[in-house]
Amino acid sequence: MKKLGLIKNMFMIGNAHLDPVWLWRWQEGFQEVKATFRSALDRLKEYENFIFTSSSAAYYDWIEKNEPKMFEEIKDRIQEGRWIICGGWWIQPDCNIPSGESYVRQGLIGQNYFKEKFGVTAKVGYNVDSFGHNGMLPQILKKSGMDSYVFMRPGPDEKGLPSRLFLWESKDGSHVTAFRIPFEYCTFDHLENHMMHCKAELKHSYNNLMCFYGVGNHGGGPTKENIEVIEKLNGLMGDTNISFSSPNDFFEQVEDLKDQLPVVHDDLLHHAVGCYSVHSEVKKLNRYSENLMLMAEKFSSIANWTTGQAYPADMNQAWKGVLFNQFHDILAGTSIESAYDDARDLYGESISIAARNMNNALQSLSWNIGIEEEKDMKPMVIFNPHSWPVKVNAEIEYGLFVNYILPEEFIIEDVNGNEIPYQIVDSIAKIPNRKRVVFLAELPPLGYSTYKLRAIKSKKEFDEVKVTDYEMENDRFKLVIDKESGGISSLFDKERQIEVFKDGAAIPVVMNDSSDTWGHGTLRFDEIAGEFKPVQIKKLEEGPVRGVIRVTSKFQSSTIVQDFSMYKHLNKIEVKVKVNWQESYQTLKIKFPVSFNQRNNTYEIPYGHTSRESDGNENPMQNWIDVTGTIGKEREDIYGLSILNDGKYGVDVKGNTISLTVLRSPIYAHHAPFIPDMEEDYPVIDQGIQTFTYQLLPHENSWEDAETVKHALELNQKPQLIVETYHQGSLPQEDSFISIDQSNIILSALKKAENHDDLIIRLYETNNAETVAKVELKNWGRTLELCFGPMEIKTLYIPKKLVEPIYETNLIENLESGVLT
Repeated sequence: MKKLGLIKNMFMIGNAHLDPVWLWRWQEGFQEVKATFRSALDRLKEYENFIFTSSSAAYYDWIEKNEPKMFEEIKDRIQEGRWIICGGWWIQPDCNIPSGESYVRQGLIGQNYFKEKFGVTAKVGYNVDSFGHNGMLPQILKKSGMDSYVFMRPGPDEKGLPSRLFLWESKDGSHVTAFRIPFEYCTFDHLENHMMHCKAELKHSYNNLMCFYGVGNHGGGPTKENIEVIEKLNGLMGDTNISFSSPNDFFEQVEDLKDQLPVVHDDLLHHAVGCYSVHSEVKKLNRYSENLMLMAEKFSSIANWTTGQAYPADMNQAWKGVLFNQFHDILAGTSIESAYDDARDLYGESISIAARNMNNALQSLSWNIGIEEEKDMKPMVIFNPHSWPVKVNAEIEYGLFVNYILPEEFIIEDVNGNEIPYQIVDSIAKIPNRKRVVFLAELPPLGYSTYKLRAIKSKKEFDEVKVTDYEMENDRFKLVIDKESGGISSLFDKERQIEVFKDGAAIPVVMNDSSDTWGHGTLRFDEIAGEFKPVQIKKLEEGPVRGVIRVTSKFQSSTIVQDFSMYKHLNKIEVKVKVNWQESYQTLKIKFPVSFNQRNNTYEIPYGHTSRESDGNENPMQNWIDVTGTIGKEREDIYGLSILNDGKYGVDVKGNTISLTVLRSPIYAHHAPFIPDMEEDYPVIDQGIQTFTYQLLPHENSWEDAETVKHALELNQKPQLIVETYHQGSLPQEDSFISIDQSNIILSALKKAENHDDLIIRLYETNNAETVAKVELKNWGRTLELCFGPMEIKTLYIPKKLVEPIYETNLIENLESGVLT
């Protein structure tokens, strides 16, 4: 190849974009993977210069299990260097919606698979069809062994970039060399024209450009005609050198250009903004399964080290199901209806594995707690999955059978013998003598505490939350529901004398939405079709733990029920929502106009956060969004509101109004320019009943001071309660296994190492601040002092043998960073 900079170089990338699920189910995608890989192997035999590039470990896993002879052929071609592994992830996922830890597992499981089966790992991140890319990916890619990245969307009309080739940098300072594919990642019968168009783009890529070719989407790959066109044009394109190549070769060739490349510090958005919110069920299942598996791993690790309970061997199988369902056309909500029956089944497998393993771990731990025998006492062990102390709602349902009768009079005591307030609420089972009890539990960091229900009369009286049909009040806040709108007319901070909302809040508003499933051609959903109107507002609960007001509202054929809960000793409002949605071609939002000035909007993104404008454009978020500003015309008070959620990903902020996107109802897999016949009965997304929870966290000062990240995780990873009995045991009635002395350092994962019986701990910094933290591993007899850069993810390898040193490792668990202690 001629020297860079003196000639233009076009690297021809033979590939087959394979959507395993989209306008077809995974079974059809499975067959097409086999057919495409067979075709690629045949082309490699026929054309000695041809090179094939492919990603997604899940496809190779299919081939290995179903067509082992072909798998051996692929091995040989990889060793030869003509079949190139890119994108060391399990699948090409949506790159906004999964959690930060899910992206880590994409690389951990994908790269380890490639290493084990082929002796290679991917060097190039590769998500050519994903609809946008969160700004923390450079750190995750870099620490997963990939220092470059290939993508196509958003296109130039959706996101201006200084060059097709640039350095993409996340907030921790990690960067990868990134390349935006021109025009298409696949071709059909117009390769020569495509190459001429790409040739015109060379000037936007420092005279070095990848041109992707090959039949794609439903697979297929490079054809004989494709290869022969390239061979024909080689040497006939003037000053442009053409070569069969791979992304690996391209990024190696442009390495010397890195000092000249512009740097981009941003998410790569926006393409298909409707995908942040369409198909609520798959998104809720994704959030739930991610968090359930993380909790199962934490408690399985603790039980393994504490009681000798075997660490489950099937957790990676559960992760593989979730990672596959994060494929961009599944999790984004853009596949055909029947594909979501398959996705639901696969989530079910993963959830069942995680739930079973977590139960085994919790029951092993609680059974080893020493609990004294005592008449008329029922112990409850409550586990905290977080690395900080929590005060959280706990619930237990009792009654009906002789050994579980809830006494007429009883108390609940904490581990120190202090009587705590509780209240009896409506039971889930609608039968006589069945009761549900709620109380607030205070739990130590990543540990447990034992509470006891005693059949004795209380000697204490507790203050209650003041509740009427329209008002609730605790020591800090007063909430008022508006009779006309059913929304919050006032949320008043009594301590700071601040009104949080302006012009009403928590009002469900319906938007006209004629866009397709992806939301192609739109940036926002802001054409109001109407508002839900209340049909009933009533007090549901009142007691020393919480008050609840239920608001039931209707719009046309749809109903929404919001249960507003105010806790006596928690400074946040929880709202449980049930929607029965019966509308088509519309979007549902809940609006929250805040009273602050000079506002800053902060969105959680995977393992980080980012600020965005108040322009009304639809944006992705993770567990929370925050708006913080000043309050009053002359006051300089800093005040804000964080909105936390357990399964929603779309939101917009326009002026002072936050609008949480609840659902969208386009036709399944409707892709413009198809124009629906409004008289036809199409299958429409998000019909029927769905539920979710959001929380309002008003706060003085910043969201960092309010510890918004922690509150959102508490909503998504709830305490786990085991009803126990008395027995002997070596464990105390309260214990903590890990603690961290800095509030901005979060333990996100605790698991067995991939290839050893040792322990992996992952932590990350949340506030974009350099931090020195002390991490105490109490069960392991270790204390670490760790230095974190801003928004840094740090992974530690903890040997079982205490005499062996602790290592810092990368995200794919290579011991490369040396001894810590």
